[in-house]
Amino acid sequence: MSTAASMTTLSVLRQFYALTKPRVIQLIVFCALIGMLLAVPGVPSWAEVRVAVLACAGIWLVAAAAAAFNCIVEKGIDARMKRTAWRPTARGELADWQTLLFSALLCGAGCALLYYSVNPLTMWLTFATFVGYAVVYTVILKPLTPQNIVIGGASGAMPPLLGWAAMADAVTPEALILVLIIFLWTPPHFWALALYRVEDYRKSGLPMLPVTHGNQFTRLMVLLYTLILFAACLMPYIYGMSSWIYLLVALVLNAIFCLYSFYLWLDYSDELARKTFRFSLLHLSALFAALLLDHYIL
Repeated sequence: MSTAASMTTLSVLRQFYALTKPRVIQLIVFCALIGMLLAVPGVPSWAEVRVAVLACAGIWLVAAAAAAFNCIVEKGIDARMKRTAWRPTARGELADWQTLLFSALLCGAGCALLYYSVNPLTMWLTFATFVGYAVVYTVILKPLTPQNIVIGGASGAMPPLLGWAAMADAVTPEALILVLIIFLWTPPHFWALALYRVEDYRKSGLPMLPVTHGNQFTRLMVLLYTLILFAACLMPYIYGMSSWIYLLVALVLNAIFCLYSFYLWLDYSDELARKTFRFSLLHLSALFAALLLDHYIL
């Protein structure tokens, strides 16, 4: 194969990889992995490690398929937004049929892996999450209502439940608590981004909250959701699935998140909205890491 052909092949592979939204998928798999580890009392056996690895791979494949499908549906919107205009579908570098075939292959491979190597419950829950995100959220809710993030957040909150189901072959109250935390975390996380990207969303035509209800109302919603999230993040301790180690970390992280949202509501700036968005990513990662640390220490 010539150097030029090799470079072309590499470029196409990079384009397909970009469709999977790697950073988003990393967070999804991380949350699923936390669910897996929390579902297993003590240190996992080698057999359980094997199941966890296969489950992570299957969830990654299906989540990547959903991301790729999202790129097809929103290619016109992506082309009008600075944040997403670089995507291969938005730039016309990949045809719709190529992206659709790529998505179908990833979804099929992921579902088969989960069904035969993990358990059917995890496969069906993961496939339902794919439909919820790729169809219900992307196709129906996102262009229809400014509450798209709130309602569609149910799909994004599923990873720890998928992970828990992979190891326990059951849906338990502990897993649902983890889902609730991510469900309530999603609106303030995403609206903080939408606040300083409001012009992008206005150009896109999407009814995002800062576009339809304005900056001040959105800031109030961010504050209210972080306060509700604070209460939800105490539930693992209240329910007995964690100890004082997690409680201490949760109190600190949520207090900081509430302070960010309070100052954002009090005196807005794009820079503060950007800092709030970035901290929200740290908040969720550190919160789940604290749950895991607590699980193994005590």
